[in-house]
Amino acid sequence: METVAVVTAFLRNRGEVLLLRRSDAVGSYPGQWGGVAGHAERETRPERASRNGERRSREPDPDALVREEIREETGLDEHVTLVRRGEPFEVEDAERGTRWRVHPYLFDCDSREVTPNEETTEYEWVPATAIRERDTVPELWTSYDRVRPRIEDVAADTTHGSATLSVRALEVLRDEAALAADWDRVAEVARDLCTARPAMHAVVNRVNRAMTDADARTPEGVVRAAIETIERAASADAAAAAAAADRLQGMRILTLSRSGTVTETLRRADPDAVFVLESRPGGEGVDVAASLAADLDGAVTVAPDATVAHLLSTEHVDALLVGVDSVLPYGAVVNKVGTRTAATVAAHEDCAVLAVCARAKIAPAGTTTADLEPRDPAELYDGDADLRVVNPTFDRTPPALVDALVTDAGTLDPDAVGSVADEHAALAEWQS
Repeated sequence: METVAVVTAFLRNRGEVLLLRRSDAVGSYPGQWGGVAGHAERETRPERASRNGERRSREPDPDALVREEIREETGLDEHVTLVRRGEPFEVEDAERGTRWRVHPYLFDCDSREVTPNEETTEYEWVPATAIRERDTVPELWTSYDRVRPRIEDVAADTTHGSATLSVRALEVLRDEAALAADWDRVAEVARDLCTARPAMHAVVNRVNRAMTDADARTPEGVVRAAIETIERAASADAAAAAAAADRLQGMRILTLSRSGTVTETLRRADPDAVFVLESRPGGEGVDVAASLAADLDGAVTVAPDATVAHLLSTEHVDALLVGVDSVLPYGAVVNKVGTRTAATVAAHEDCAVLAVCARAKIAPAGTTTADLEPRDPAELYDGDADLRVVNPTFDRTPPALVDALVTDAGTLDPDAVGSVADEHAALAEWQS
C-alpha cells in the first residue's frame, strides 16, 4: 500500500474554523468537506531513469507546503499565524490502496475573505463541532483533535488578553462537551476552566454563562450554549470597540500591551498618531506597534515603559486607551502591569484615561481582590543574591484614575458596574 504524506490545516476566526467542500477537480473524496489540504511532499532531484521514463524522488516538507496550500486554496496566507502543529497520524483507505500520513495544523486567521480555487465548490466558517456532523474526508475530526485548544492552553497563555482567552475557553468547553458522555464530565471541564485564569473574569463569566444557559443540563445543551456565547462575545467586543472609537476619532492615543478590543478601537478611530509602550514583561507592545503601523495611516511610535512620563510631557497625547483583563465590582481596572503608572502620569498631564472592554470582564459581586498572576522570578533575576523579586503580570488601577469605562453597553458608572457584578455572581449558581 502506497504511503502519501498530506497536510490538513484548520484556519480559526472568531471561534470558528474554515471548512471547504471538495470539487470534482481534486483527485480524492470529491463532494466531501475538509480543511485546507494537499500533498506534503516536494519533488527533489531526478533519480535513475526507468523504463517508464525519468523518476523524481519525493520528500515530506509539510511545514513549507501547508502555507502554499493556504495561499492556493484560500488566498489567506498573509492573514494566518501558526498556533500548533499536531502529531502526524496514518489513515488507511483500502479501496484506494493508499495510506495517508496526515500532518495537522491550526492557524489563527484575522480575515474571513476567502478566495477559493477550482478545488472548492463552497466553503463555510463553522463551529469545529460541525465536523462531527458532516460528510468529511476520512478522520477529519482526528486531525482537528490533534490541534484543538485544551485547558492547559488557556492556563499557560501569557500573550493574549482575556477577551481572546475567554473565547478559547468556550471553544474548549464546546469541544469537550461534544465528546462527553454526561453532564458531570462537562461540569468538571467547566470548573477547571473557571480556575485556569482567575485574574481574567471574562473567562469565568463566559463559561458560567454557557453552563447556565445550557438546556436540561446535557452535553448537547452545553455545545449549543457555548456556540451562542462565542457569537455574543464577538458581538460584545466589537460593540465596545465601536463605542470607544466614537469618542476617540482622529485623536493622538497612547496604549500598552496587547488587547484585541483596543486594536479594533484604534482601527475604527482613525487616530492621528498612536504611541505604544513596549509592555514588559513580555514585550508584546512591540509586536502590537508593528501590526498597527501596517494597518493605520497615522504615525505609530513604540517606546520603553519607563519613558511614559517623558512621552506624555513632551508629546501631544489626547488620551490613554487601555484594555482590561477584569474590572472589580467597585470599578478598579486590572490590566497589564504598567497600566497604573501610565494612568497616574496621564492624570498629572491632563490626558484622558479610557478603559475599553465588554461587560463580561466585570468581576462577580463579592470579589474584593485580584490575582495579579506573579511571573517566574528568574525572568527578572536569576543570580545568587538574597533578593525578594516582585514580578507581577497585572496591576490594579483605582477608579479615580479612569475617566471612562467604555463597554458594549456604553460608558458605565460605578452603580452600573455594581449591577453587572451582581448579574455575574448569579451566573455561578449552576455550580451549587
